[in-house]
Amino acid sequence: MSFRNQNNTTAGLQDDSLLGIVLFSIVTMLPCCVFLYVNGIMLFTLRSKAVFCETARYILLYNLLFAETVQLILSQVLFLLAADRVIMTYPLCGFLTQLANFTTTISPLTLVVMSVERYVAVCYPLRHADIVTVRNTDVAIILIWMFSFLNVLIQLLLLLELPFDNLLNVQVKGMCSSMSMFAGPISEAYNGAFTCFVFTSAGVTVISSYVGVAAAARSACADKASAHKARNTLLLHLVQLGLSLSSTIYVPLLMTLSTIVTRVMFARIHNVVYLLIFIVPRCLSPLIYGLRDQSIRPVLMFNLCCRLRLSFVIVKSEVSSSA
Repeated sequence: MSFRNQNNTTAGLQDDSLLGIVLFSIVTMLPCCVFLYVNGIMLFTLRSKAVFCETARYILLYNLLFAETVQLILSQVLFLLAADRVIMTYPLCGFLTQLANFTTTISPLTLVVMSVERYVAVCYPLRHADIVTVRNTDVAIILIWMFSFLNVLIQLLLLLELPFDNLLNVQVKGMCSSMSMFAGPISEAYNGAFTCFVFTSAGVTVISSYVGVAAAARSACADKASAHKARNTLLLHLVQLGLSLSSTIYVPLLMTLSTIVTRVMFARIHNVVYLLIFIVPRCLSPLIYGLRDQSIRPVLMFNLCCRLRLSFVIVKSEVSSSA
């Protein structure tokens, strides 16, 4: 009888664990789908008008939104795999994590270029059209992607420290993350040094641009309204940079918590931390730029309302035809 009671208790715990996984997956999937929809409409909006395709800051914004949308998709996939305790091989885990690292590096570098563009627009308004051209913007974006790809290439070369005998069948122990792909102390030290270099350089650049714009706003010849708006934009860039930096502590924080709290508590903390660190920061860009920018806002609201109305009409017609 005691053996039977023990089996019933174990089955109940497994059912509760499965139910918790399903509920937490739904809780994270709903906001993720909503933000993916908004990001998709925002990306479509930035390609719907010629002025958005021919203006440097809108081109940079498109690059930032595209990278953050890919980050959101990849982080959601990795989260669901970790929540469902799916065991992966090293090649599959390495592909997903390196693709996530590639897009993660693009966001802070794009924020740097956007901050410099606002600095030039306020401090050198007469030379802005000559310096910030569509061609120069495209070159800056290409350099950002090449720099991000170089980082991934170096990390892949550092993986050569791993023994490649039967590597295709070797399974990752625990959660698939960038930390699980560290081949040794050299790989771990490089990742820490690269992250520190990128975010320190980006932070110094954004703060310097903010100081320059604030100093220009006090001069008599400056456009006060434009300088004030640029200063607020740079502050938002700094907040976005801080939120991007917070994602680098996500995996170490979870690794530490997994050894302290129970499995049920860890699953709940995992969901809350994931929502705050990954999903919320990725939805700020369309809200910040889509609602603040006078050129984007009417087009974005029109596309959002029309898409929702069109979806409602399609669903209503399908229901009517089936009835």
